[in-house]
Amino acid sequence: MNKSLPLVFFGTENFSLPSLEALISGGYNVAAVVTRPDSRRGRGQRINEPAVKKLAQAAGIKLIQPLVFDDDLLKKLASLRPEAGVLVAYGKIIPQKVLRQFKTGIINAHPSLLPKYRGPSPIESAILNGDRTTGITIMRLSESMDAGPIYAQKTYGLSGNETRPALYGELAKLAADLLLEYLPAILGGKIQPVAQNEVAASYCKLLSRVDGIINPKRETAEQIERKVRAYLGYPKTRLRLLSHPVVITRAHPAGLPAESPLVIKCANNTFLAIDELIAPSGRRVSGADFLRGYRPL
Repeated sequence: MNKSLPLVFFGTENFSLPSLEALISGGYNVAAVVTRPDSRRGRGQRINEPAVKKLAQAAGIKLIQPLVFDDDLLKKLASLRPEAGVLVAYGKIIPQKVLRQFKTGIINAHPSLLPKYRGPSPIESAILNGDRTTGITIMRLSESMDAGPIYAQKTYGLSGNETRPALYGELAKLAADLLLEYLPAILGGKIQPVAQNEVAASYCKLLSRVDGIINPKRETAEQIERKVRAYLGYPKTRLRLLSHPVVITRAHPAGLPAESPLVIKCANNTFLAIDELIAPSGRRVSGADFLRGYRPL
């Protein structure tokens, strides 16, 4: 396989970084990086640059940030004469007119064992559903969401204690490793992808802040504890304690109501011990410190 063949990398999130770093350090000819436009976030509406943008600029790689997939983008891609694209966490469905620009297609690393968890929140879904395994799928991108044929998969075992940020990091590294392992054979035409089993396909949704609001009267302690781990960082697990709005950052199901200083009763007569939370002040505190510092409103 000739590493000098031009590749185009599509990626936006931090999850993309290890894969782009691996391609660069592996000696591949990354002719361009396509990433989403800068956005504004936070109260001050500060400009937020995609994670891969800074890496591409530091490596001297051509940067493309299209607002839409228009003729201008197609001309830029055509001028590169790319052999293939590599896509990791770009955050937007790639239309057929873009896919046609690549001789070998666009090769995608997706953080689930497809066809399970097609969609934008597979890592959170694996934690939320108490799965014992997850993994990475290397596939050829199609216009339908995460439905392309599969080149390879790698399983990653779960202990039941993972948080979203930690698992996100581990799977990002696994995606990079698996791309480097299989990319030579894919580009060299030595392996062909196998169609997914459509009957077994399942889907996960785009998360919003509303998903983080918990209801102890309807959710068990185990369900809420999984939410705390799955939604750590975003959308965050939110609750009102003593009439104060808080974000739960660490908790565990309690066998007895008196097991920990701060315990709430949940559905099916289960109890959740809140070990750590973000108080209204914005500080992370223990459950015991929260009880000492905040009175019922």
